[in-house]
Amino acid sequence: MNQRILYLLLALAIFLSGGCKKFIQQQEEKAVIAAVTDGFWYVSQYLQNDSDITASFSGYRFKFDANGIVTGTKDSISLKGVWTADIPSRVIVSNFPTAGAPLIYLNATWKITDSYTNLVKANSTDTVNKTANILQLQKE
Repeated sequence: MNQRILYLLLALAIFLSGGCKKFIQQQEEKAVIAAVTDGFWYVSQYLQNDSDITASFSGYRFKFDANGIVTGTKDSISLKGVWTADIPSRVIVSNFPTAGAPLIYLNATWKITDSYTNLVKANSTDTVNKTANILQLQKE
């Protein structure tokens, strides 16, 4: 009888530990999404093959919504795109399907290299044009 209770407690402990980890991961993901979707962002740095093209993004403000829509606005003209996040992998994919320059440069899979609640640094490599890109977004 005592062995059954021991096995039951062991099984319960294993079950709960997996559930707790998943719960904690879900809470972390919610916190990250909340930080990203709260407020407006701007490009504070964009390097393309070591060329600084940050000035091309001057005046743009970006609003990320929890439903996967990102809106880039400049001079009251807005363009919508989409974004997805893989929080455990620290990857964000963004796409402005009808964009021209400079927003087209944001169409990439971005590997986050550093992040805070008001700053995100990321890298991407364009395999078609063979460009290495460094992006830094900052919250207003």
